[in-house]
Amino acid sequence: MKSFGEYLRKAREDKELPLRKVAAALDIDTSILSKIERNERRATIEMLPVLSETLDKTEKEIQIEFIKSMILTELGDLEHLKIGLKETLKSIE
Repeated sequence: MKSFGEYLRKAREDKELPLRKVAAALDIDTSILSKIERNERRATIEMLPVLSETLDKTEKEIQIEFIKSMILTELGDLEHLKIGLKETLKSIE
């Protein structure tokens, strides 16, 4: 499973954008973005619209990758994850 940081790095490299340009768009230091790409720090929800625009991705695509990564990172080892997710989906529908 590709992490959100790995997803961001690939998207940035595919657009041939240097770290400094994406970091500037996010108004963060390049070292922070580098740590996010290496999964040493987490992106915030507030960063998602900026990343979407900067990386030419839809907000939906960025959010899906973010959500997927958060769930699998935090809860991926739980035995009953699938059942829990199904119950959660019922609650939000």
